[in-house]
Amino acid sequence: MLKLAVVAHETDNVATTVKDLKKGENVLMEIHGKGEVRVELQQDIPFGHKFAIEEIKNGDGILKYGEPIGHATEDIVAGAYVHVHNVVSDRGRGDIKEEK
Repeated sequence: MLKLAVVAHETDNVATTVKDLKKGENVLMEIHGKGEVRVELQQDIPFGHKFAIEEIKNGDGILKYGEPIGHATEDIVAGAYVHVHNVVSDRGRGDIKEEK
């Protein structure tokens, strides 16, 4: 099976693409502890970017590498692009100046 996306940890709710993927593509992933998971993409997903592998509710944590990396700012359906338009980072934001 050709891997189109990687899920690093069994608790992750996002996958990372290993090539540019197109809306409507079905991506099959083997996830430790969950078996095979198939997701139909809702948007084009660029190489190296993330998409949801399950429904993520507004305010839920975005999990990658088994660690929270941000929170959803809106409901995200499985197969949707996960990026700055629907996630706020837990690890600092380059677009907001921190007050001292």
